[in-house]
Amino acid sequence: MSAHPHAHHGPTSWREASAATLHCLTGCAIGEVAGMVIGTALGLGTDAVVLLSVVLAFAAGYALTVGSVRRAGLALGAALGVAFAADTVSILVMEVIDNSAMVLVPGAMDAGLGTVLFRASLAGSLALAFVVTVPVNRWLMSRGRGHAVVHAMH
Repeated sequence: MSAHPHAHHGPTSWREASAATLHCLTGCAIGEVAGMVIGTALGLGTDAVVLLSVVLAFAAGYALTVGSVRRAGLALGAALGVAFAADTVSILVMEVIDNSAMVLVPGAMDAGLGTVLFRASLAGSLALAFVVTVPVNRWLMSRGRGHAVVHAMH
């Protein structure tokens, strides 16, 4: 077993899984908000806004992880590999949940960025995505996958 507490396989605490999910949520929120702002400013339809938001959420999530592991000394290629291994499932689950929630709230996608309906729906959808993704990350991390890969780099 490694001396590093996060490098083990086996039970992962809810706190560790929550911290990993919060990291993921940060990237997803950056991408989601950017996608909603850009898509709305360009007058794109709901499907295009969702697609743009998802692409930007993945880009922002991967960028946060790449930056983190690059600071730990990894070369860019290795850092990209770690980011893909660590974040893909987490971001995918989070994006499916938060975008589905946004689309399912009547009028939220058409409400406009400055409205309470839009902002409350976005905040609620991200919170729901966090709650659903924490157990996914806990399961992955307990098997040495997902964010456990990043923790092993620190």
